Amino acid sequence: MKVFSKIVDLQNQLFEDRKNGKEIGLVPTMGALHEGHASLVRRSVKENGITVVSVFVNPTQFNDKNDLKNYPRTLDADCQLLDACGADYVLAPSVEEMYPTPDTRQFEFPPVSTVMEGAHRPGHFNGVCQVVSRLFYIVKPNRAYFGEKDWQQIAVVKAMVKQLGLKVQIVECDIVRDADGLARSSRNTLLAKDERAIAPAIYKTLKESISYAKTHTVGETHDFVVNTINAVDGLKVEYFSIVDGNTLQDIAAWDDTPYVVGCITVYCGKTPIRLIDHIKYKA
Repeated sequence: MKVFSKIVDLQNQLFEDRKNGKEIGLVPTMGALHEGHASLVRRSVKENGITVVSVFVNPTQFNDKNDLKNYPRTLDADCQLLDACGADYVLAPSVEEMYPTPDTRQFEFPPVSTVMEGAHRPGHFNGVCQVVSRLFYIVKPNRAYFGEKDWQQIAVVKAMVKQLGLKVQIVECDIVRDADGLARSSRNTLLAKDERAIAPAIYKTLKESISYAKTHTVGETHDFVVNTINAVDGLKVEYFSIVDGNTLQDIAAWDDTPYVVGCITVYCGKTPIRLIDHIKYKA
């Protein structure tokens, strides 16, 4: 496995690979890798001749400077994991390498980019689109792999790909969870022991809400989830939205659409750490 810090060196390598008929898979990450990332990499290795993994904590998608400062950075451990998964190349550029000049492009894809995370983290999805589009232009992948934990992000990236006319297939991969149900996330490493112990209550409640929803309205189900999680000392719901899985707009009744998803963000602990998850009620 080769690690590149310079974009041009990776591009030169990929030029040779394409001449040899290799298809390229890309797994964009911000590092602090875990089994969820590993599952994406293994799938890319299976489906492509070459797999590129980017490891870059992108400053333009953070609207909270402390969140950016505290985001875990573990490049050496990341490379060991990626090598074991069969990745071919790692792109680990500096901020100056990725953004030699400020990226002033503006991306907005209402309604999918303006609700939920878009509403609570102004500028977040614009930053995501800036860095992901740059990676697509750099790597020119045939396929790019994203985990379903960041469910709304996938919808935004698909909208961006369509608008820019990029020829890349977006591959959605199943969410990976710990044995107790907590969705794998780089942010989990920031949880103290007592915080990690209560975090699984998020998914436990979401699962319980599936049965609850069968005999209750959308509004009642919403309140059940929020009240149950908020009753756990150390957890605080930022938002819980029950939406049409295609438009990401709130629904009023279960029969409004055949595709219904509940999306949640919860603050865990005293710091606090921001955790996201979702559940599919109808798909």
